[in-house]
Amino acid sequence: MHNVLLIHSSIFGAQSQSLALAREFLTRFPAASVVERTLTPESIPHLTAETMTAMATSEAQRTERQNEVVALSDTLIAEVETADTIVLAVPMYNFSIPSTLKAWIDHVARAGRTFRYTAAGPEGLLKGKKVFVVTARGGVYSEGPAAAFDFQEPYLRTVLGFLGLNDVTFVHLEGLNISPEAAASGHARARAKIESLIPGRAAA
Repeated sequence: MHNVLLIHSSIFGAQSQSLALAREFLTRFPAASVVERTLTPESIPHLTAETMTAMATSEAQRTERQNEVVALSDTLIAEVETADTIVLAVPMYNFSIPSTLKAWIDHVARAGRTFRYTAAGPEGLLKGKKVFVVTARGGVYSEGPAAAFDFQEPYLRTVLGFLGLNDVTFVHLEGLNISPEAAASGHARARAKIESLIPGRAAA
C-alpha cells in the first residue's frame, strides 16, 4: 500500500479529462492514503520577489514575515516528501503545461530542500518515488509531425529528474479535439496503457 499525492491543474476543474483519467488510473492501484492538491490561481500563486527571497533564506535567519511567506512552499514540499507515489493530471495548454503547475514546481524546487549543488553538479533529493503523469491533449503529440511541438513531456521529465524524481511514466490521452472517433481511439490507447501498468501485468 502506498501514500499517493494526486495533483491536478485543469481550468475545467471537475470536468477535466486529465483528472477523470487520473482518478480512473487510481482505482486500479491500492493506496493507503490519497492526498489531493488542486492547483488554481487562488490556491497556488506565482512566485514573487518576496517569496523567492524568503525561500533562499535559511530557516534560522528568516523573519516572521518570511516564515509566513514560505509556509505554502513548506506545505507543498512536505506533501511530496510524504508521498510514495505522485500522480500528476496535466492538460496540455499551448504545447506545454498549465501555469499553475509551473507555479507549483517553482514552490517545490528549493535549493537545500529538494535539490542541492555538489562538486559533481546538482543532485535531486526527492528520490525513491514513482511518478505517473496523465496528460490530456487535443491533438496527437506523442508521434507524427506534431511531436516537435510537445514541450510538455520533455519539460516535466527534465524538471522532475532535476528534483530526483527519475522514475516517471506518462499516460497520454490524445486526439480529444480532432474528432469523436479520434477521441474514442485516444481513450482506448490510454486505458490500454493503464492496463499495462497494473502490478503483475507485462508492460506494453
